[in-house]
Amino acid sequence: MSGSRTGRPPVQRAVRRPVAPRPPRDNPVRRFVTRARRAWDRPLTAYYLILGGSVLITVLGLVMVYSASQITALQLSLPGSYFFRKQFLAAAIGGVLMFVASRMPVKLHRALAYPILAGAVFLMALVQVPGIGMAVNGNQNWISLGGSFQIQPSEFGKLALVLWGADLMARKHDRKLLTQWKHMLVPLVPVSFLLLGLIMLGGDMGTAIILTAILFGLLWLAGAPTRLFVGVLSVAGAIGVLLIKTSPNRMARLACIGATEPRSGVADCWQAVHGIYALASGGLFGSGLGASVEKWGQLPEAHTDFIFAVTGEELGLAGTLSVLALFAALGYAGIRVAGRTEDPFVRYAAGGVTTWITAQAVINIGAVLGLLPIAGVPLPLFSYGGSALLPTMFAIGLLIAFARDEPAARAALAMRQPRFGRKRGTGGPRGPRRWNTMRRRASAARSSGER
Repeated sequence: MSGSRTGRPPVQRAVRRPVAPRPPRDNPVRRFVTRARRAWDRPLTAYYLILGGSVLITVLGLVMVYSASQITALQLSLPGSYFFRKQFLAAAIGGVLMFVASRMPVKLHRALAYPILAGAVFLMALVQVPGIGMAVNGNQNWISLGGSFQIQPSEFGKLALVLWGADLMARKHDRKLLTQWKHMLVPLVPVSFLLLGLIMLGGDMGTAIILTAILFGLLWLAGAPTRLFVGVLSVAGAIGVLLIKTSPNRMARLACIGATEPRSGVADCWQAVHGIYALASGGLFGSGLGASVEKWGQLPEAHTDFIFAVTGEELGLAGTLSVLALFAALGYAGIRVAGRTEDPFVRYAAGGVTTWITAQAVINIGAVLGLLPIAGVPLPLFSYGGSALLPTMFAIGLLIAFARDEPAARAALAMRQPRFGRKRGTGGPRGPRRWNTMRRRASAARSSGER
């Protein structure tokens, strides 16, 4: 072995090991986005969004109805909780309807389409009979049920159009008739115009706009060509312009778009302006639940059409954005159900219900914000009114049933183990309870010598 010049053995240098690449840094934003996407793509996401969103909107609506209606009730020499109790009763009945609709099979929903349509047309025609129909705020669209209970049949006309239209288009889809424009329009458009005519006889243009939106939603889902779609839209628009031009009240409402101060004359814009005042005084977190000033006689219809303004005043921007987020989630879930199904009836019905609720929410909130004319339509599931709440909750039950009926969602629900309802140590049709199975596994492990 050769040595160095100094006679010392050469120094052996350590072999350098290759440096392992550093793992990429865990980005919390990217991790959150990944988890959110995974949660968003789960089979039961639409089911939970529809169920949870509708329940939250209804419960928050009950709270705001109680807060916004107290002063109105006292001015009418009624108990402060008068309107809240009626709305709570309607919500309870609507909850039963929603549960029943969510458990009904699709065939039964289709079987109910024609009876509901016939009943809605009969009641809407009965409104125009003298001595039976009632006028509320200038619109003859109500039937008295005795005492303080009334019903508005035009609200059930929305549900009837959705179910009947979806069943009609589904049957024509199965027979491959939707490629012909005659089969796409007849009899959907004539029956829709019949409902619109019965509604406009009472002067309720707001509900007529919602039915028109449902009609266009069904035509769009059926794949109507652009020419046909534009043609029907042009006819409906021309009729709408004619009805607005011939009514001073509707022209006055149209003139109040963007108004910031009350005016003198026919278009005083009192309600629109005080709705803006209520939203402006709410700030970020509001003045507090029950502390609204505008509901003390300044804001008309504070617990019905303009309840969103009281919500903005008492709960602030945070409360209004929460309501908007719940409606956005509900609309997204409805679109997802309609887009993922292979059943044409489910697609048309889910799309029709989503169009109904979304369009009505946009029209109501747009009127409160001063961006649209005041149409007199309630905020779905939120405003006071049992006639509007009952068919809407039944329609929500439809969406829940459709969301549960997806193959992936059905499989996910079948894998869930019940937590309650069986005696300890006994097994039902789905087998023994989970903790009993785990206990047997643990005892088997101990008997084999494992600890």
